[in-house]
Amino acid sequence: MTDRDTGATPLLVLKKITAILSSFSLTRPELGLAEIRSITGIPHSTVQRLVANMAQEGLLDRHGDKYRVGLRVAHWAAPATQGLDYLELITPVLQRLRDQLTETVCLFRASEGRRVCVALAETRHILRRAVEVGSIMPLHVGSAGRVILAWSPQLAEEVYASGLNAITDQTITSPDELKKAVAQTRAEGYAITIGERVTSASGLSAPIFGPQAELFGALSVMGPTARMPRDVCESWVEPLLEAAEEATRLLGGRIPAAA
Repeated sequence: MTDRDTGATPLLVLKKITAILSSFSLTRPELGLAEIRSITGIPHSTVQRLVANMAQEGLLDRHGDKYRVGLRVAHWAAPATQGLDYLELITPVLQRLRDQLTETVCLFRASEGRRVCVALAETRHILRRAVEVGSIMPLHVGSAGRVILAWSPQLAEEVYASGLNAITDQTITSPDELKKAVAQTRAEGYAITIGERVTSASGLSAPIFGPQAELFGALSVMGPTARMPRDVCESWVEPLLEAAEEATRLLGGRIPAAA
């Protein structure tokens, strides 16, 4: 760092470096100086100086007039997840999202043509949806099922052909209608459903991806529609997507290229 930077409070400089690194994400892996300044709120001259020093030290890699998180950072990050079970990595993400939105947050994965809850951060509200780790649910109902089908084409075709039984009066029982709903989920990157599996219950879900850009699972927020009407669900999409991206990063995953 320059004399000007080293003369500042070390913690303040560290916070600025952390802010710069945090401005990058899986959906915006490359940023220019102006974009970094806009995201972080750090003055342009400071961003320019810190970014130059970070690139020199391998914290950032330069590609033309854009920057990416440096491969050296990935080298340091590898030991952090060595030997950890994926639930150890992801559960804190579920808990933070639960605390932020105050509703139950689950991780669902596909298994033998159904979806299974493999991790859970339960709401502290007395009125809650009945779900626990190990709960098995159909794939053709609910936002988590919608997400799993959207990124599992072969599984989706099997579900469409298996017969879509009505569970509530909001359950989609037409394969063509479900295909349209799944396509919409794929296009938007998330799903919101109300009353498809349990009457007066809502859910919203987003995908988590693994290292080969394969679907790892569906991150879901669920609760009674009285607390989660559609407008509330829509207002929660951004924090849901941010949590799903964080989980993807913790798994060393990457977002698949758009079809």
